[in-house]
Amino acid sequence: MATRGRLNQIAQRMRFHKPKPAIREAAKKTRWNIVRGDKVQVIGGHPERGKQGTVLTVIRKQDRIIVEGVNMGKKMIKGDKDRGIPGSIIMKERSMHYSNVNLVDPIQNVPTRVYRQVLENGEKVRISKRSGAIIPKPEILKMRRRPVNSIVTESDTLDEDVWAITYDPK
Repeated sequence: MATRGRLNQIAQRMRFHKPKPAIREAAKKTRWNIVRGDKVQVIGGHPERGKQGTVLTVIRKQDRIIVEGVNMGKKMIKGDKDRGIPGSIIMKERSMHYSNVNLVDPIQNVPTRVYRQVLENGEKVRISKRSGAIIPKPEILKMRRRPVNSIVTESDTLDEDVWAITYDPK
């Protein structure tokens, strides 16, 4: 009997389950107006309403963001008795829903909605609805989160070997 119950548990884990509604809504989105490095302000009925901060992370799969210094929560750090490290509690930023924040207008320093426009030179920009000012993309986006490994070792292929023609069609 115990084997049958165990097999049922394994079969249930393998079945497809419908994703949560919040994840389904996030999957529908194709454009995001808020990116990492933007200055945002908390709006709506959120307990942290009115606080401003910089976006640290955008979690697009869940429609959530993490803002620096906003929505702080306690996190337990486990200690290690063998090495004499005590456990502790630290304060860490928690994620909040994307709809609870708005971009901050660069001129008036107040929250604003955004629309997109293509300039004459073909550049796509975000424009504040409140003042009409262009909201530039943050400089931090030009840097990669994980830098490209640029160390050349003996196992790397040389440039002349890469461009050598090795196939001779007959």
